[in-house]
This record gives sequence, C-alpha cells and structure tokens, in this order.
Amino acid sequence: MNILILGSGGREHSLAWAVKQNPRTDRLIVAPGNAGIAQLAEVAAIDILDGAAVVAFCAENAVDFVIIGPEAPLAAGVADAARAAGILTFGPSADAAKLEASKSFTKEICDACGAPTAAYARFTDSAAARAHIRAQGAPIVVKADGLAAGKGVIVAVTEAEALAAIDDMFGGEFGAAGAEVVIEEFMTGEEASFFVLTDGINALPIGTAQDHKRAFDGDTGPNTGGMGAYSPAPVLTEAVQAQAMAEIVLPTIREMARRGTPYQGVLYAGLMIKEGRARLVEYNARFGDPECQVLMMRLGAQVLDLLLACVEGRLAEARVNWADDHALTVVMAARGYPGAYARGSVIHGLKRLPEDSRHMCFHAGTVEREGRILANGGRVLNITARGASLAEARNRAYAMLDHLDWPEGFCRGDIGWRALS
Repeated sequence: MNILILGSGGREHSLAWAVKQNPRTDRLIVAPGNAGIAQLAEVAAIDILDGAAVVAFCAENAVDFVIIGPEAPLAAGVADAARAAGILTFGPSADAAKLEASKSFTKEICDACGAPTAAYARFTDSAAARAHIRAQGAPIVVKADGLAAGKGVIVAVTEAEALAAIDDMFGGEFGAAGAEVVIEEFMTGEEASFFVLTDGINALPIGTAQDHKRAFDGDTGPNTGGMGAYSPAPVLTEAVQAQAMAEIVLPTIREMARRGTPYQGVLYAGLMIKEGRARLVEYNARFGDPECQVLMMRLGAQVLDLLLACVEGRLAEARVNWADDHALTVVMAARGYPGAYARGSVIHGLKRLPEDSRHMCFHAGTVEREGRILANGGRVLNITARGASLAEARNRAYAMLDHLDWPEGFCRGDIGWRALS
C-alpha cells in the first residue's frame, strides 16, 4: 500500500515508525513531516488544511490510505474531502470532529446520552461569565470553546485567575476559539487517557496512558501540550475501563450515529477517575501527543492492521495483541516553552541514540539544514523507551538523554512519578 500521513509532530513520527514496520506498507509519505520523519519516510510539502490539495496529491502519487494526525485538518474537513474522492481515510468527519473542536458540543452530547461529566455553563459575553465565576467561586475550570492548540484550558485555583482567563479569552488571546467560553466545575481525582478505535458502530479499546501537562517537576509551572507520558495507566483498571466504555464512550458513539454524524477514527477520552469511577474531562478526535508515542512503542506494526480494520468496517473482528510491557516518553522542549522560546539551536548527539524496538527518539519540532538538526518548535524531541516494568522504561529513557548535547533544551526529571510512587 501507498500510505500518506498528515502532520509534522512527534505523534506523526511515532505513527510513521509503527506503520513502516508493517509489511503491507510499500511507500510511506508524511506531509509536511520533520527532520526525524525524513529519515524513515518521504516528506512532502502539502497544505494539510486544504482538502482539495490533499486529494490531488493522493491522485498524483497513487495513495491508497490517508491517516490524519492532528486535529486542525479534521476540523477543516480534510477527511470528508478524501473520503468523497474514494480514498480510504482514517479520521472523523468535520461534523464528528466537533467532539474536540467544540467544548460546548461535547457537553451537549454528554447531556443527550447521559455520559457523566463536570457540571458546566456556556457563555458568549464576558459580563455573564464573570458573574457566574463570582457566584461559583474557585477552583474552577475555564475553557475556550474551540481549538486552541492545547492551550485554551485554564484550571483556575483562585477567582482572580478565572476572571483573568475570561478577560483573555473574550479579549482575543485564543482568536475565534475564545468567542464562546465553557466554565466547568473543578473535578478532583486522577486524570488519565483512554483510547478507542471506532467505525461508527463498533468500538475497540487500544490502550491507556497518562501524560504530564505541567512544565516542571512535581507538576509545577504552566500548562503545556504535554511534557511526557507513560502507558499503561495503572489508574485505568479493567473495571474503570469497562465503566468508561459502558457509560461514556459507547453512549457517545451511539448518539453521534443517531444524529447522522457517525464517528470513525480514534476517540481519545480524557477521564477523571475518583473512587473507582470515571467522568469525562474532554474528548480529542485524534491520538494524543505525547500519548501516541508510548502507544505506538507498545503496539508496533499491528497499528496499520487496526487502523485499516477501522476504516474498512472490520473492527468487530479486530483484536489487539498486547505485550506485558510498559513505555515512557520524555519531552525535550526549548527553554522558555510554553512561553517565548528561540528557534534554530543545533541539537548534538542524536546519532549516538539507540534506535530499536525498545528505544526511539521521535522528533516533534525539528528541521534539517546543511546536515545539522535544528530545534524548530516548543516541544522538540520525544525520548521514548519500553521495558518489562515502568521503572525499566523510565531508566532507559533517561539514560538516552545522557547522549544528547542540547543546552538550549530542558525536560522534566520525574516523568512517571505518579505511577512509580
């Protein structure tokens, strides 16, 4: 098969790494890719938000299967354009992707199907939102309704923080994403990620993970897109997964189908678990980043077979073959992230890193110039390892970091601490 993966981050590098291992893969193209992806696949300069451009590229290159990595092309309807052209496509329609693209839509779905989630209110003007916060008090959660590149959620510990978040959102900090705001109760418990493939009717769980959103050790500092992750997530026991499937995921899938917008792709449920029960925090319409990296490390070549079963309507027959193992990834980010950071610093030592079924460096924000790998984003590298235990995976990942020479970067030193403690 000729396969096209859309995206340029660590998620897409890990997807490409897994798909490449499958003997069904003949030609693998990633658009636009990055410096690490270019070492294992062809890269192509396509506007991945332009459905017509993607379809034309597929026709010119005899692409059989398209895998959409990030959320923005999904919200832009690229999956719709590709499917309309008769191309096998992994990823939900724009209407179905509203489960991520609109927080208020997700709440509406939860209300309709009875899925347990945080109490909420939605607002389109600042005065009413501020009045609600004063009435409810803090802690409280303020969310920009639309896509904000993972930065539109503020967990406000104080009322002043919440009011400042309202001012920022309605003041345009998140663009159109902040034109409507959802304010939620603050849920307590332990948060984890649950990944399910669905063809619109059937659903197949394909793994659990936990990530680390705060920038610094001890879960301190500002929220980021994720500074590391590990899989599996111990808090997502078999019993909790069964409850989440029965009360959250399956009712959502049925409600989406009932509305005439069946969901096909990976449904990523962010869950808050307390006293053995899960409530929905949010849905994402794609694999998480960096959660995808640890899932791909554990799943390997079978990923392509699972994704094809999903898009071809064979998911009811599909099975996941799990090894009794663990994976952990450490994100190396540019100093200053998630605030202002510099681009263009040279990363030394990458060739010294082991690359095999237990060790991989997935590139997130890199570019190659004149034979050198340069940092080209906030989150730059994902140092990823597998082990028989989580402690072994952690030790392998941090040992890999010793080979790198990149003083302009930083990472957390405690990825996995919650499970290991």
